[in-house]
Amino acid sequence: MSDTVDDPDIRQPDLSEPLRRALGDRYLTYALSTIMHRALPDARDGLKPVHRRILYAMRELRLTSSGGFRKSAKISGDVMGNYHPHGDAAIYDAMARLAQDFNVRYPLVDGQGNFGNIDGDNPAASRYTEARLTIVAEALLDGLAENAVDFRDNYDGTLTEPVVLPAQFPNLLANGSSGIAVGMATNIPPHNIAELVDACQHLIRTPDARDDTLLQYVPGPDFPTGGVIVEPRENIAQAYRTGKGGFRLRCRYEVEDLGRGQWQIVVTEIPYQVQKSKLIEKLAELIQTKKIPILADVRDESADDIRLILEPRSKNVDPEVLMGMLYRSSDLEVRFSLNMNVLIDGVTPKVCSMKEVLRAFLDFRREVLVRRSEHRMEKIDHRLEVLEGFIVAFLNLDRLIDIIRYDDDPRAALMREDWSLDHVRAASEADYVSPAPGEGELSEVQVDAILNMRLRSLRRLEEMELIREREALMAERAGLEDLLDSEALQWGQISDELKDVKKRFGKEYEGGARRTTFAEAGEVEDVPIEAMIEREPITVVCSQMGWVRAMTGHIDLTRELKFKDGDGPRFIFHAETTDRLLIFGSNGRFYTVSASNLPGGRGMGEPLRLMVDLPNEVEIIDIFAHVPGRKLLVASSAGDGFVVPEDEVVAQTRSGRQVLNVRGDVRAQVCKPITGDTIAVVGENRKVLVFGLDELPEMGRGKGVRLQKYKDGGMSDVTTFELAQGLTWLDPAGRTRTETQLDEWRGKRASAGRMAPRGFPRDNKFT
Repeated sequence: MSDTVDDPDIRQPDLSEPLRRALGDRYLTYALSTIMHRALPDARDGLKPVHRRILYAMRELRLTSSGGFRKSAKISGDVMGNYHPHGDAAIYDAMARLAQDFNVRYPLVDGQGNFGNIDGDNPAASRYTEARLTIVAEALLDGLAENAVDFRDNYDGTLTEPVVLPAQFPNLLANGSSGIAVGMATNIPPHNIAELVDACQHLIRTPDARDDTLLQYVPGPDFPTGGVIVEPRENIAQAYRTGKGGFRLRCRYEVEDLGRGQWQIVVTEIPYQVQKSKLIEKLAELIQTKKIPILADVRDESADDIRLILEPRSKNVDPEVLMGMLYRSSDLEVRFSLNMNVLIDGVTPKVCSMKEVLRAFLDFRREVLVRRSEHRMEKIDHRLEVLEGFIVAFLNLDRLIDIIRYDDDPRAALMREDWSLDHVRAASEADYVSPAPGEGELSEVQVDAILNMRLRSLRRLEEMELIREREALMAERAGLEDLLDSEALQWGQISDELKDVKKRFGKEYEGGARRTTFAEAGEVEDVPIEAMIEREPITVVCSQMGWVRAMTGHIDLTRELKFKDGDGPRFIFHAETTDRLLIFGSNGRFYTVSASNLPGGRGMGEPLRLMVDLPNEVEIIDIFAHVPGRKLLVASSAGDGFVVPEDEVVAQTRSGRQVLNVRGDVRAQVCKPITGDTIAVVGENRKVLVFGLDELPEMGRGKGVRLQKYKDGGMSDVTTFELAQGLTWLDPAGRTRTETQLDEWRGKRASAGRMAPRGFPRDNKFT
């Protein structure tokens, strides 16, 4: 056995290949299959293979727009078994989408049953729904029986399917398309058929028309859900010129007057491909988190039409201000990206301009016209040949009956018989018609037609009708010959067909009128919080454990309040609902909370750490109302600090903003508004240093500079004051003392200082 294996004459060939090449070849095959047979639409009929096969299978099932419905399970089963060997769920989902009038501008499937809704609910199972074609789909299929397009074998070679459908209108732009292939994707919005036809007519008249000229006919997309496009015209022109871009799409709304100055916003159209249920969830979240405090409530009163109610918290707010904030925070405004990546001639993927897509469609329509005309000429030639035989039979009826009656092989005898002039006995010279070509002999086609003719047709009236039919066919054939020989006549015929399409699917067609309108966006300016919230006085209370609440009105700050067991007061100050509160943590970060978001004062409040991302180990150093334009002094326990503009510490997120950098055991210790021109700092060693504010830098973030020098310990407190008014503190007896003679403690920044004056507080705090 081993000798046999080692024999070089019978050794198996080496079938190995480099991994790189093997992977490359196989992945390329997969990529081409995905691009050509799954994800990218054909520029000619605007369909992907699965959609094309669905429509063709429904045509084969004779599910016309005027006929009956069939179970969707039967349709998807036929598509899967005959043309599309993939999952029936995927096929049914694709068919269901073609029936959704909120997803497809011109539905190609007429569905009966639950085919989903704009809320995002899925269609019912295929066994519960029924479907048939729409007249729009029939316009895509018209011409399949007239050799308008090529056919190819299906996946197992038992049937044939069309390579492309002979679409009568540019379906790629009319219904749009989206898909993700390997290394490329496509996303095309739907458009209005009437406008597309007008653009095609312009291209027929002016083949070298500029891209921007087409905007006069197709100003932009026309989404099935309506809405308002607020993209500038120059951006739309650029997108159609390059095949890449985007469109800002907003909802359509109206302000409903409720009387007595009250009003509400009614949203009647939402942007394309936005699920209403998720939109409402997002709006409810904005209300719950109070990110838009002026929005009080959202309700869904939709039935067959969209009707979303947005209630403002105050009637004094401008509706446009509220909508402007909702545009930025929700899907009431979306951006639909344009990527017109399509298959040209069903083979080559290319990012096309709108002009290139329309040109590809028109060239395809001309090819369809030529093929249908040639097919019609073949039918006419065949019919004319049959008619010639019929006419010869009528003119020689007695001889014909005699042959059929007495000859053993009438078919061969009829073909041998000479039906030329010498043997034809016509009823009169006026009735004579030239016999069939071929020296007076009948062809097999003519003989078969004569033998299959019914006896009831043997009357003179039939002969007259045949002659008239022949004359009409000859005239039609002459017209087709002229059409095939003249490019101008061909474009004229295409133009007439497009006019008929516009008449059928234009404004008179149900839903044919434009739904999406255009408007200027207008810049939505940052709205101050005062414009969104009613200004009311409150008292902010924060406990030692970090529970915060807002008492209505400015109460007495010395008033005794209730707290949880083991908790007590820490911060209490007056503010207003329009204020933003700044929280300074021992980690050197500033956090921002809107005063209007604080819980009411009826209970004990809520933990401040739930409102911002304040770690449990971080202590709250201070909390106060933000004053725009003010400056703060921040310092660490190591005695480092600097001046920071208060406007720069306002945080926009829950995680806050890092301002004072601290490391190791050092922590942020002081944050005070600057109220004078001089700084006083005291250390744990009770030494006091006084120096000018101008020695301290102003920074946005950092460690800062040394305020006071220590051998042991660190800083206890720091404050600012007016040198001329003196330094004030409370003595151990609770009396206010002011020291104006401070020369003994004045020095340069970062020096050690002198022992505190007599009567200085034992806790080493200035206030």
